[in-house]
Amino acid sequence: MKEFAVPPVVFPSGGNPAAGSGVQQRRVATAPFQPQRPSGSSIPFMSFDIGSATASTSSASIYGGPIGGGSGAPGGAVFEDEEPLLDELGIHPDQIWTKTKAILNPFRVNPALHKDSDLSGPILLYMFLCLFQLLAGKIQFGVILGWIVVSSIFLYVVFNMLAGRNGNLDLHTCTGVVGYCMLPLVIFSAVSLFVPQVGAVRFVIAAVFVFWATRVCTGLMVALADGGDEHRGLIAYACLLIYTLFSLLVIF
Repeated sequence: MKEFAVPPVVFPSGGNPAAGSGVQQRRVATAPFQPQRPSGSSIPFMSFDIGSATASTSSASIYGGPIGGGSGAPGGAVFEDEEPLLDELGIHPDQIWTKTKAILNPFRVNPALHKDSDLSGPILLYMFLCLFQLLAGKIQFGVILGWIVVSSIFLYVVFNMLAGRNGNLDLHTCTGVVGYCMLPLVIFSAVSLFVPQVGAVRFVIAAVFVFWATRVCTGLMVALADGGDEHRGLIAYACLLIYTLFSLLVIF
């Protein structure tokens, strides 16, 4: 066993600085009190200093009031002036409901409501159509979405080719009109759940809803863009093809 030489320890006597025979006294600086942190925590950010958190909370309450509750604090969050979440996302339920009610009357089209086009209403109708198809045992989410995109591009190209230089229809408006005019097909998809799968009654009901959607879509397309009055018949034929295609999805 190896022995180590340990120097002798000299203690000051009586607190007299002279009685130490030249031995300098050192005062060890003591750190402020800190609470013991749990060493067994595997998550590093779960260990925090309670004392510092208490001090910061008390200082915030003195200088700025409650945290996040007043405008006097420089970093305080004020939520009274914030817009609702749906408005920030561009979703207006009142506008969607108004446009949807306007589609219900095929003989009185109100194009003023659809000048401010949006896609939240068409997406909602698309989800309802897919839901009714799902209740009928048909999973067609991707097929219906793809046909809506292709139909909107097709009608946009046809209208602008017919109108020529006078055509001012944009793809966003065209997609919104095609989506909102899907409402008759959504209703037909819900009604078809209670109609026999075989028989002429199903085709007759489908023809009624297809002509309803065609009439509304043609009226909106002609009213929203210039140069469509003289080509109303051709635009109606294109709309008839589009909604007949969607009705075949519901029938078969």
